[in-house]
Amino acid sequence: MTQVSVRRGVLYVSVAAAAWGTGGAAGSLLFQSTSLGPFGVSLWRYLLGALFLITIVRRRPGTHRRLLLVGVGMAIYQTAYFGAIATSGVAIATVVTMGATPLFTAVGGRLFLGERLDRVGTACVGAALLGLVVLTAGSSGAGPEATATLAGVGLALLSAAGYAAVTLHSRRHHDDPYGTAVGGFAIGALCLAPFAMTEGIVPQVTLPTVALLLYLGAVPTALAYGLYFRSLSALKATTVSVISLGEAVGAAALGVLLFGERLTALTAAGCLVLLGAVVVLTVHERG
Repeated sequence: MTQVSVRRGVLYVSVAAAAWGTGGAAGSLLFQSTSLGPFGVSLWRYLLGALFLITIVRRRPGTHRRLLLVGVGMAIYQTAYFGAIATSGVAIATVVTMGATPLFTAVGGRLFLGERLDRVGTACVGAALLGLVVLTAGSSGAGPEATATLAGVGLALLSAAGYAAVTLHSRRHHDDPYGTAVGGFAIGALCLAPFAMTEGIVPQVTLPTVALLLYLGAVPTALAYGLYFRSLSALKATTVSVISLGEAVGAAALGVLLFGERLTALTAAGCLVLLGAVVVLTVHERG
């Protein structure tokens, strides 16, 4: 596979973040219009994502153990993320998950990959932490649809930990990004299937439901994860996770526009800090 340049890697992860920003909204709409729960939505997302990507997968030997770890990690963080959405709303679930991820990734990258952050990278991670704290502090007055409950924040942090683990593992083994995505989707779906069956996995077959499921599988799953795994061949794990924070701002905006979630002044300030960290690090890496 063609080597990815740093600039192209930045573009890939930026597009992935924009696509991911719509995934929470699509999941929330499915919760409202169908009987599917977090496990069921995650199962359909992975199955459809694998189907969309499977035509471009390249077979490589000796990757079964890698794919098992990726699949389990994806099953954990995806389900925890949708569980946080169901508990605390799209905006809070996404900003807590994506805000905590760079912190977990930075620590893991230093311990397991020997990645060192320069001053700009360290400042951006610090800004992400500040944005997370401000955002969480401002969420208490955001109304019932966007309240950072203890359960919601706990699930979001669990999602962040799983997301960071997948990022670090995929950064170490980045020779087959599309194969990693498809294998991760397949194994993640197998892990989720028993739990999804207890919730119900067959949604009402209507045009809006089918359209939402196809969109969820194609854009914020197949497209986003394919680009995300490719970007890890060119960028450090922490850099990718910080740039991915662009998802949080988009998801928060969709939560307000589509679901009537209200964001306080502090929450909005946290979004601006997170967005500033993304922009600064993106410009720094492209330079």
